[in-house]
Amino acid sequence: MAQQVWIGAAAGFAGDRPDSSGPLIEALARHDGPRFLIFETLAERTLALAQLDRLADPARGEVPALKRLLWPALAPCAAAGIKIIGNFGGANPFGAAAKIQAWATELGCADLKIAIVSGDDMRDTFAPADFARMEIDGALLSSEPAIISANAYLGADAIAEALDRGADVVVTGRVADPALVLGPLKYSFGWADDDWDRLAAGILAGHLLECGSQVTGGYFADPGVKDVPGMDVLGYPIAEVDPDGMFTITKPAGTGGLVDRRTVTEQILYEIHDPAAYLTPDAILDLTQVELTEVGPDRIRVTGASGRARPETLKATVCFDGGLLAEAEISYAGPNAKSRAALAIETVTKRLAFLHPSLHVRADVIGIVSVFGDTSGSLLSAGIPGVRDGDLRVRFAAETADRAAAECLLDEVEALYCAGPAGGGGVRKRLTPRLSSASCLVDRKRVTPQISLLETA
Repeated sequence: MAQQVWIGAAAGFAGDRPDSSGPLIEALARHDGPRFLIFETLAERTLALAQLDRLADPARGEVPALKRLLWPALAPCAAAGIKIIGNFGGANPFGAAAKIQAWATELGCADLKIAIVSGDDMRDTFAPADFARMEIDGALLSSEPAIISANAYLGADAIAEALDRGADVVVTGRVADPALVLGPLKYSFGWADDDWDRLAAGILAGHLLECGSQVTGGYFADPGVKDVPGMDVLGYPIAEVDPDGMFTITKPAGTGGLVDRRTVTEQILYEIHDPAAYLTPDAILDLTQVELTEVGPDRIRVTGASGRARPETLKATVCFDGGLLAEAEISYAGPNAKSRAALAIETVTKRLAFLHPSLHVRADVIGIVSVFGDTSGSLLSAGIPGVRDGDLRVRFAAETADRAAAECLLDEVEALYCAGPAGGGGVRKRLTPRLSSASCLVDRKRVTPQISLLETA
């Protein structure tokens, strides 16, 4: 059994920084024993877009940032004996694995053994009628849902097995985010499937690492309120885990950011629906007795996690056609800009009211109201005292399944160039297909994780 395991998190979402892995790899390489680098890249929307990408081209479907994130890390990890685990396989983990193998060959580390964890795609095992009967967020889907993607959140067991088979890189699709950390811990320490307290501790370590630099001060930063040094060279987190499940959160020496009780506390509470019963595929985590202790600069010791038996169901996310989002913008500047912006809004909304009465148009004036306003425009219509002149950007938006109505909105905004208030300019317009997502629970017996090793040339 390993005496300690080191796990670094190089990504908290698909758009994360490609240079984050460098300092982590350098820090991990200084240790002996099991070391792992994880990439958490798969938000629900990311997966749905990946499914659309795969439908357009069966060779695609991985997380688009795969090469940008993996290319800098492959050769250094291979040289240092650091194993990589990531859900960057998206909708096509086999395709992603093949690309990683090709890059490894190009980088001179062709002997890397790559494993694929699949089985999360429920469209392979669920019929359309199954989806139609699903209760998703309290409502039943329609009888003929246009399903784009449907994926169950797999647990850590398949990742642990892939590592046990000798994998140097484990490519997954949809797994529960903490499983990216718990899998390596189960493999390294040999934790039993019903060792609920240790499993819970591993889940908590994974929860703290899953969002990358959020726990090292990134999303925490609020100048003058919660100051964070070195945001331009922000360090990403490392968990140093003991066999009993207790662990320390830290970051590479010499990097920016910070790790303290506040940053760790914020990340512990992030997306937690019930601190006494955080449900995951591997165990139910109880956070209520967790204690945080500062044991050195940028070092927080985490103890007190406890667990209970895993649920009989798995969370699944279903994405389906959400129609279109129509967006159009125009600017007004100088004297009386606010009044001209208001007249533009009145003009467009009145015209759409008789051209397409069912279309609900939202209008915002960026610089006055754009975040806190609602679709009805009540806050904007109340007026903002003292605002008359300025440099204002008017944004119109509408969601609809009616393409003609969406295009009409875009055309009406562009028509303001000549048919609207004076001085409008800089029209930009865009029509974007929308995806809607919702969650449900499925019987875990209907979902079978699969592990495959990529054949080397």
